[in-house]
Amino acid sequence: MPELRYIKEPGLLFRHDQAVEDPRDGLTLFGPLDEGKPYGIRWGLIGPEDSLQRVERWVSGINRRVVDSEPARYGRKQSPSARGPDLARPPYPGFHAAFEIPWSNKPVQRLTVPEKELAKVAFLDDPHQRVFNTVNAYSERIIDCLRREEARPDVWCVAIPEYVYLNCRQRSYVETSERVKAEARLTRSEAKAIAAAPLLFEEENKLAKPYEYELNFHHQLKARLLSHNAPTQIIRETTIAHRDFLDSKGEPTRKLDGMESAIAWTISTAAFYKSGGRPWKLGAARPGVCYVGLVFKQDEKHRDPRTACCAAQMFLDSGDGVVFKGAVGPWYRGKRGLFHLSREAATEVIRMCIDSYADRFDGEPPDEVFIHGRVRFEDDEWAGFLDGAGGKTRVVGVRIRDDEDLKVFRRSAFPILRGHWFRIGDRMASLWTRGFVPRLRSYPGLEVPNPLFIDVCRGEADIETVVRDVLALTKLNYNSCVFADGAPVTLKFAKAVGEILTAGPLDGTVPPLPFKHYI
Repeated sequence: MPELRYIKEPGLLFRHDQAVEDPRDGLTLFGPLDEGKPYGIRWGLIGPEDSLQRVERWVSGINRRVVDSEPARYGRKQSPSARGPDLARPPYPGFHAAFEIPWSNKPVQRLTVPEKELAKVAFLDDPHQRVFNTVNAYSERIIDCLRREEARPDVWCVAIPEYVYLNCRQRSYVETSERVKAEARLTRSEAKAIAAAPLLFEEENKLAKPYEYELNFHHQLKARLLSHNAPTQIIRETTIAHRDFLDSKGEPTRKLDGMESAIAWTISTAAFYKSGGRPWKLGAARPGVCYVGLVFKQDEKHRDPRTACCAAQMFLDSGDGVVFKGAVGPWYRGKRGLFHLSREAATEVIRMCIDSYADRFDGEPPDEVFIHGRVRFEDDEWAGFLDGAGGKTRVVGVRIRDDEDLKVFRRSAFPILRGHWFRIGDRMASLWTRGFVPRLRSYPGLEVPNPLFIDVCRGEADIETVVRDVLALTKLNYNSCVFADGAPVTLKFAKAVGEILTAGPLDGTVPPLPFKHYI
């Protein structure tokens, strides 16, 4: 009978070396980790005039305390001992109170996208031209501004009306009565042929361009701005001004009265991080260690279905993260949905990570690199990682996946505590990163939580150390401001990073960029 063990909740470090469990407590009581960096949010704002005004009004509002108008409705229960305010949704204290820097409602750059121009492209009946031209309306203005103006924002807030959100996704459907007919169009096979062998007529080549991109406004915008060093925060206007949009009964179309503080926490934390500040870092640092999450995304536009793009996300305990794009190749093994690198590609990826680490630490490579993936590493692939690591760095391969076969039930209204784990031999373990949280006195979920299955499939490492690291890495998500995630940051954003890297043509080079460009 395996023994169920418990790991104390990892602490996060804030200003004045103060450690607490919940990032919202730390920001409210002590402020962010970085002092005076940045000093104020230097932000740009782009969108239709009505959306710009709503964002500016919202920024003015979050400089004051934000409290939910009503309790959250999604069914989360608190323990019988819970009294007073909902600890899982603490009030937002105001931007300056939490981050100790100002966020003026006057952006350093303010770009208006004419509503008529946007509506004309956002309702096109050809989906590829619709998404591409809608992204154009934003990206070309941002790029032109960066080229002409000296006042360069640290982060761009991209305000999108609801119709952009609804019409510019993978399976969006535009009502027949609202469609705008495209002047010309191509089939996907025609566009693919032109991309492979451009024609003499520039007009035809230009017409084929939109078909090289994915049908997703979010991914395509970020992908097209990667080479311009322009981090973005996309803001759906119905999220920050839901009471302005009413249905036929006069009720808000989106019921967000119980989410207002959470929205303020999330967007503020992301804006602070993308502006160059670190909100927090892990409290228990392990010097000389870095964590790498592998990213794969199949290139569905390529003739060879095995073709996929690979990338690596490297994270340090300090919260710093960098994304490295690797080689494109036949990494996809279709039968089982698995991806594996060649020896040469694996060497290149791990070498980029170690060189980047060494640049940060006076030329010293890391002592240990933990590579997180969802599948076991093949012999040839692993040999490539060892080649790239050199003789000074120990490499450990860790397979992490959801374990849906194991459930633990308690004689209680609440599930197992987050942080419980049990050992399966010397190299495997099951860890509950989701579950009842004593600090919150609640379980922020609806179903019986599944554990993560953790397998040290290559290299040598103490399984308890690996489990502790994985639990800590569930608390480094700066794109939100929640107690913890269910997956470590090395894998949580793998799909999104892959989607952005493959949202456009794969022939271009993408330099190593901070993680903030991808979230």
